[in-house]
Amino acid sequence: MSCRGRLLAGSVWSVGGLEVSTGKVSSIEAMNGSTVLLPCTYSSCIGIRNLYFNWHYNNNGTMVKLCDAVIPIEGVEPKVNKYHDRVKFVGSSKSSNISILLWNITFEDAGDYICFARNPKEKNRNHSAVFTLFVVDQMKEIDNTLTVTIVSALGGVIGLVIFVMVIKALVVQFLGRGDENNKECLVTSSGNDNTENGLTGAKADNKGTPKA
Repeated sequence: MSCRGRLLAGSVWSVGGLEVSTGKVSSIEAMNGSTVLLPCTYSSCIGIRNLYFNWHYNNNGTMVKLCDAVIPIEGVEPKVNKYHDRVKFVGSSKSSNISILLWNITFEDAGDYICFARNPKEKNRNHSAVFTLFVVDQMKEIDNTLTVTIVSALGGVIGLVIFVMVIKALVVQFLGRGDENNKECLVTSSGNDNTENGLTGAKADNKGTPKA
């Protein structure tokens, strides 16, 4: 949370107070029998004193407490009271973390988990956040059909471009050789014509010479 202020009635400036958050992702899908992390962090612009926090599970409208504790001041680790045998506190006041682990989850564990905190230093300002757990018997397989299709299409296009370029190079090379052959033929033909013309003229001159 960024510390931000707001102007209240009577021109009183108030700084943003206590907030808790489960992060950018507010839900998780996990397999039956696995262990999951239920994340939660707190923040306060003016600090904490005797911060109280707890975790509850919403069991079809009935709130079941999982654990609670009090953090005296920043940097002092809390003594956590656990009310569920498969819950473990893994947070730390040094990082403003009040996350818990839930071991060996079952399908009955699916649902909403509420992280709550109250800060007496801010006149008991409180805040809560919800994290949703989905329990499945197997993880969904990622469908790569579209990705494979796109990659195959791109590969085909690239192959076609390369093929066209190779054909173009061969055609250009073939045409170049054809031009050289044509030039050689023209030069040879010109030489032959001149030789034949010269011989013909010589013979004509010999026939026209008078006898002595």
